[in-house]
Amino acid sequence: MGDRPDDLRALLDSVTGQDGDRVDVVVVGNGTPVTGVPEGVRTVELPENLGIPGGRNAGIEAFGPAGSGVDALLFLDDDGRLPDPGTAELVRRAFADDPELGILSFRIADPDTGRTQRRHVPRLRASDPMRSSRVTTFLGGASAVRTRVISEVGPLPGEFFYAHEETDLAWRALDAGWMIDYRSDLVLFHPTTAPSRHAVYHRMVARNRVWLARRNLPAPLVPLYLGVWTVLTLVRRPPASALRAWLGGFREGWRSPCGPRRPMKWRTVWRLTRLGRPPVI
Repeated sequence: MGDRPDDLRALLDSVTGQDGDRVDVVVVGNGTPVTGVPEGVRTVELPENLGIPGGRNAGIEAFGPAGSGVDALLFLDDDGRLPDPGTAELVRRAFADDPELGILSFRIADPDTGRTQRRHVPRLRASDPMRSSRVTTFLGGASAVRTRVISEVGPLPGEFFYAHEETDLAWRALDAGWMIDYRSDLVLFHPTTAPSRHAVYHRMVARNRVWLARRNLPAPLVPLYLGVWTVLTLVRRPPASALRAWLGGFREGWRSPCGPRRPMKWRTVWRLTRLGRPPVI
């Protein structure tokens, strides 16, 4: 969004300085001009802020339809930085060694403390961020996606704008037979932040969770999934203002169009369960 030029330059330096083959870079200005980027970096300037998934989809299309001009796509937040110049080579090797692997989720670490927040480990058993594993979702701003996944299951859901867009893509990818890995050795430095810093956080988290269920889950699981998350939200006792925003978003999720409904196969439900996260939580 053009408000972190120094961070963006540090990220670009860390990407263009990767070992091995050159990494082609696109910077998307999400409703803002793009300035101060190094020579050779492509830019896309969107006339309005399309949100996180809309901006990433614009970056994908910069490489051709569904990113067809490249084998894999890195998605990196503009206030992140790759500390290891061998990261791109690790990504290439991971995809080459495992033809079923569709998505890689990086470990996000604070640049000052080296710590990884629990919420940045995309599984229920998140106490050990140094343990790599198969997972059922991924971290959108620190990830790599095989372009065949995008071409087969479609892009990120642009209408989500913010929150849960990665899980929507992850569930569709798993339903198509792809796997997702969380890799602790693929690191993105990123300052520790709270997601609630965004004014729209509580409303969109609730709205998009309803959309996620309506779009992807078999009908019997929709009320179960949303019921579990309603109970969890109430148990966490959010402030009254946050709860009002959450309830408004929950109602909006039922009353507004959610996009095409393509419920996952029951065997995908079983796959998610075997991977440690059944689609009810």
